[in-house]
Amino acid sequence: MASGAAVPFSPPGWPTVIPRIVSDRAEGLVVFLREVFGATGAYSPHRPAEMKIGSSIILISDTGERPPVAAFLYVYVKDADETYRRALAAGATVIEEPSDQPYGDRRAMVEDRWGNIWQIATHAEKSSGA
Repeated sequence: MASGAAVPFSPPGWPTVIPRIVSDRAEGLVVFLREVFGATGAYSPHRPAEMKIGSSIILISDTGERPPVAAFLYVYVKDADETYRRALAAGATVIEEPSDQPYGDRRAMVEDRWGNIWQIATHAEKSSGA
């Protein structure tokens, strides 16, 4: 590489830390993310699916070379209650129903069929900084 131009250490527009979920039936998880969070991206059996939710990226891979690895993720959405209802309709189970938190978020928690935990939140008010 004699060009002298610096090559960025990550792809343009990508954050420094990207969660990756390795799952049996990864294609179904991709569909879940689309239905519940409005994620964009496509499943591929030969490479990780690059799923975008809002300003974030999550990589979804099939098991094979790696064993299943679930995630625990906190996701901000426009309407926590509506997103929670979509998650249940898509097969998630309730861990916590939507409720107002002392730090200003309205939050629910579900577990999807792949063992991932999703805290679904909407920031509703300014926290007191406690």
